[in-house]
Amino acid sequence: MSDAKPSSAEGIPKWQIALAVGGTLALGAAGVWYFTRKTSKNDERKEPDGGPAPEEQADEPIPEPEVELSPLEKAQGAKNKGNKYFKGGKFEEAIKCYSEALEVCPDTNKKEMSTFYQNRAAAYEQLKSFREVVDDCTKALELDNKYIKALFRRAKAYERIDEKKQCLEDVTAVCILEGFQNQQSMMMADRILKDMGWEKAKEKYKNREPVLPSTHFIKAYFSSFTEDIISQPLDKMANDEDKDQEGELGEAEEAPVGDYLKAKRYFQEENYDKIIGECSKEIDSQGEYLAHALLMRATFHMLMGQAPLARPDLDMVINMDTADKKLRCNALIKRGSMLMQRQQSEEALQDFQTAVDLDQENSDVYHHRGQLNLLLDRVPEALRDFEKCCSLKPDFALATVQYNYTQYRAAMLQRSAMQVQDAMKQFEESISKFPDCAEGYVLYAQALGDQQMFDKADDNYKKAISLEPQNATTYVHRGLLHLQWKQDIDAGLSLIQKALDIDDRCDFAYETMGTIEVQRGNLEKAIELFNKAISIAKTEMEIAHLYSLCDAAVAQSEVAKKYGLRPQAMM
Repeated sequence: MSDAKPSSAEGIPKWQIALAVGGTLALGAAGVWYFTRKTSKNDERKEPDGGPAPEEQADEPIPEPEVELSPLEKAQGAKNKGNKYFKGGKFEEAIKCYSEALEVCPDTNKKEMSTFYQNRAAAYEQLKSFREVVDDCTKALELDNKYIKALFRRAKAYERIDEKKQCLEDVTAVCILEGFQNQQSMMMADRILKDMGWEKAKEKYKNREPVLPSTHFIKAYFSSFTEDIISQPLDKMANDEDKDQEGELGEAEEAPVGDYLKAKRYFQEENYDKIIGECSKEIDSQGEYLAHALLMRATFHMLMGQAPLARPDLDMVINMDTADKKLRCNALIKRGSMLMQRQQSEEALQDFQTAVDLDQENSDVYHHRGQLNLLLDRVPEALRDFEKCCSLKPDFALATVQYNYTQYRAAMLQRSAMQVQDAMKQFEESISKFPDCAEGYVLYAQALGDQQMFDKADDNYKKAISLEPQNATTYVHRGLLHLQWKQDIDAGLSLIQKALDIDDRCDFAYETMGTIEVQRGNLEKAIELFNKAISIAKTEMEIAHLYSLCDAAVAQSEVAKKYGLRPQAMM
């Protein structure tokens, strides 16, 4: 399984579907910093980091006039001298000059005083006196509350003294006032949001109430494996201990059914909430199916978002030399997925390599490593993994259509129209071969939407829904298509609401609706929706991402109130 979502249609990984919205929706959730952007040299701030702005640089020394200077002229002269010291790296002398400028400058010259405070803050920044930087920038902003340079410098100081909430508010104000055009401030906002998100997610994840996902989600998760012993029917649900010594059947006594076999029966009956208990009994008694029970219990702990409980069981199976190698490979795949959810990608890849070394013919290893590689934007590696999986399991529909989607991604990266055409043809052939694979239609629809073939994309989403009407996420993706296609927010929200009517635990639906409300300027509504998504998210990574969205919306709301901005001004 990939780390963010299960790879069947219910849990389409977020790497598979880009949040592609146009027109009035182009900025995305809570501004534009949620998605990584490459820094452009043309976007970089022109002044040295921590130094005064170009207009604040020292001029050539002015000869002392014979006539008496006005207080403002004396202040400007002191500032110019300070700028000269600053350029020469004499920051303490520069501070004295800026302080002199502040002492002699008339209180009525607020603009100039604001500049002197900001310049002195720049000198304090060079001396790593960050509390003084905050104090001086605050005084500068009291005189000019939209002084972008002072806001950004104070944001950097807040980050250095680990006051993230204040930092986020300042850098959000900078982003808004700059119209989300400066890469440096946007990347800083992204960094702070991620840090805050992970801090909150760790606490939330530790104390969250474990809840099983929907039946459809669980079935979809297991459908992403073909070598998973615990999800396959047992050949024999009970032993034949009821036979007498001569091999004849006993009269009336029914053979006992072991605890793990009971868990298997509950699994087949979709009575999932009783599985962990029966597996625990098998484990406590060190029964015949110990390794199976450990793996099944770990899997359901994972599905309930209880990774700390799942990890010891997976470790035991992996280190159990007597266990079936398919069980051990499956445990390595799942532990690798858990490591990826904690952003430990190198350790995750090592688990997958260990699984390959253990069983080179196990298609599940290549399938799930392919998803992980695609999540890491390692497209060539993902292509090799999916190709290997499909060669081992040519009738595995799910892996085939994901291979097609990866081929399409590779073609788009190469900007090759011919390769894109070939990839789309491969998609069509796979759909013809596997007409009952809902995810094939979903991924094909995504590729069609990328190419603005909206009618055809919508038809494919409809086919996917007809095959899996209980798949809530497909409705969400169809709603996003309508937003991109027709710019009809109400119609898009109506489709996403259908996802919640089907599964009120679909965190992706709440997240997407929250994103749309941010774009509409309805920040309070967006915050409410993000909090709903947080309460039901399944992994620490997803919770961290959702907290980032929520914190950004909160910061924008606070900034809008503080600066008297309408929310629409942020778009």
